[in-house]
Amino acid sequence: MKLSKSEEELMNHLWKLEKGKMKDLINAYEDPKPATTTIATLLKRMQIKQFIDYKQVGRTREYFPLVHKSDYFSKQLKGLIKLFFNDSASQFASFFAKETDLSKLELEDLKTIIESEIKNK
Repeated sequence: MKLSKSEEELMNHLWKLEKGKMKDLINAYEDPKPATTTIATLLKRMQIKQFIDYKQVGRTREYFPLVHKSDYFSKQLKGLIKLFFNDSASQFASFFAKETDLSKLELEDLKTIIESEIKNK
């Protein structure tokens, strides 16, 4: 399941905080901060999608992620590769290497990572 852009923004704040109350989440935004009702709606939607949950702490709720950021990102990247690169990771890697503005050092680091993965296979 996918998050909307607004939900992803809120989820990123929650991933950084690891857990947080409504006040913490609102304070994580830059000004102008979203309304409490907006955040409450997003949290409810994200809970229905099973991305987050909460525990009751006194009269407030403390929210926490159920999905790890790396797991979400990996799933989204796989969907992107399937949709735009004919489900070919090598086509994606080629595009990424050619079309991003990577320095020579970054490309060499990437090469080292790829060589390491080849050895592990």
